[in-house]
Amino acid sequence: MTQSKYDIVVFGASSFVGEILCQYLSKNREEPALRWAIAGRSSAKLEAVKAKLGNTNLDIIIADASNEEALRALCAQTRVVTTTVGPYALYGESLVKICAETGTDYCDLTGEVQWIRKMVARYDGAAKASGARIVNCCGFDSIPSDLGVFYTQQQSKELFGEHCNSVSMRVKAAKGGLSGGTFASLMNVMKEAANDPALRKEMADPYSLCLGETSKARQINTGLAQFDKTSGSWTAPFIMAAINTRIVQRSNSLLKESYAKPFFYDEAMMVGKGFSGRLRAGAVGGGLAGFMLAASIRPGRWLLSRVLPSPGEGPSPQDQENGFYDLHFYGKTASGKKLQCRVTGDRDPGYGSTAKMLGQASICLARDIDKSQVAGGLLTPASCFGNTLIERLKAYSGLTFSVIK
Repeated sequence: MTQSKYDIVVFGASSFVGEILCQYLSKNREEPALRWAIAGRSSAKLEAVKAKLGNTNLDIIIADASNEEALRALCAQTRVVTTTVGPYALYGESLVKICAETGTDYCDLTGEVQWIRKMVARYDGAAKASGARIVNCCGFDSIPSDLGVFYTQQQSKELFGEHCNSVSMRVKAAKGGLSGGTFASLMNVMKEAANDPALRKEMADPYSLCLGETSKARQINTGLAQFDKTSGSWTAPFIMAAINTRIVQRSNSLLKESYAKPFFYDEAMMVGKGFSGRLRAGAVGGGLAGFMLAASIRPGRWLLSRVLPSPGEGPSPQDQENGFYDLHFYGKTASGKKLQCRVTGDRDPGYGSTAKMLGQASICLARDIDKSQVAGGLLTPASCFGNTLIERLKAYSGLTFSVIK
């Protein structure tokens, strides 16, 4: 790999998740020592982050998300830019553009599928030409889902000699909170969709990120409350499914040895068995439907903005520490063979665990995967990192990947 001053620059280091990421990177003890810096538009806020970390040697880079000259100077100093500056649809394009042009590798946390599609359409060609690996969705959306499916498929190939043509992910249990930044991104997506019928149609397409894909099949959509024979539980919609399913389908499109054509993938939350499970499924599904309805209209978004966390706010350190998630993957091959795999995480999914996943994805991109191994382009976690990141997550990020049966 070419020598740069830094392995990683964290852009948006003073954001809620940016600070958690910096705390995680500051504790990294791999050899050789990680060379990293923090960046953002506010010198005062970055100095405050530096003071909290107690690292007087940590370099600071001043750059605004809209200043291409400053972003270009930033990219010239590092192998990887890791950005937490969102909503990405509002503030993220310039950095993707500069990385694609300069060959700088890139990781982010976006869950904004409509923005990812635009970036693929506009900059995938430039990234391929320069060798820049631009990897979206390197947090809870969508590493556990994307690498969970990848792991399930590897196990299926090893056990049965064939990949699964369908995988269903079920959230068995999870505990965690959401930050103001996450809500701000969601509100922006809903605002865009409310004003654009074509965008609403695009966002309903499970293949929206598979530009040029011709092998399509009608995918499964989880109802507001339904009994799932696969898991033996009543299920409700999983709020992250709208992005995770698109990323998994894009991975299937990008991987040289794709899972299957066609490939079916869906996600849902397990809420229990019997009559009580049915009631909980109805309550969860109805609550989610009500939230999305409110977010789709201007008065509803205004009301939600008054009661939800503001940008910069989020779960307490104790809540992050006490969080967890337990995801089950039910795979089935075309010949009828079945297996069940599991992915777990030991922290709050959206922040404590996300920061560790983003940190390891960034280190993996900087140190483990040469450009001769993985070519440039707009990539997914599975299509870029595969088993290399799975091993890192198991070793350093509190995740487990296992076969149940």
